[in-house]
Amino acid sequence: MQQPLFVRALRESEGRQLAAGLRSPDAFVLRRCQIVLASARGEHVPQIARALGCSEQCVRNGIQAFDARGPGALERRSTRPLTRRAAFASTPAEQLRALLHQSPRNFGLATSLWTLELAAKVSFDQGLTPQQVSGETVRATLRRLGVKWKRAKQWITSPDPAYARKKGLGIA
Repeated sequence: MQQPLFVRALRESEGRQLAAGLRSPDAFVLRRCQIVLASARGEHVPQIARALGCSEQCVRNGIQAFDARGPGALERRSTRPLTRRAAFASTPAEQLRALLHQSPRNFGLATSLWTLELAAKVSFDQGLTPQQVSGETVRATLRRLGVKWKRAKQWITSPDPAYARKKGLGIA
């Protein structure tokens, strides 16, 4: 059985900050102060979650953040990732561009037109990406390379040798 999670022992200055935070107009600060103070009183995570009307994970996150950062955990931090990793590194991105210059039939597909989803599937199958990516990821990668992706169009042609002349295409 897992040990119950409680906040570490509070310093006197931290207790004063938490008590002042109970009067904060910011709902995030108020909730975090309520969580930490309830845990300091010895209440268990499920009890605190029921009393505050939030999830148990929210309570755990608050306790762990306070243990790690102290009163700094009362400040809302950005949820934006600190770093962004491209799904295609520079070499695989160039390999993707080269892949799209080949026929999909070379890769065992039953079509002769590339779609973004097919390009994503084949790039994963060829080992260009460590995991399956979406068609939007392929489009963004191509855009980064300066390639504008447009929907493939199927052109109707005729086996008639005089087709170009009859359609006025100017090809003799």
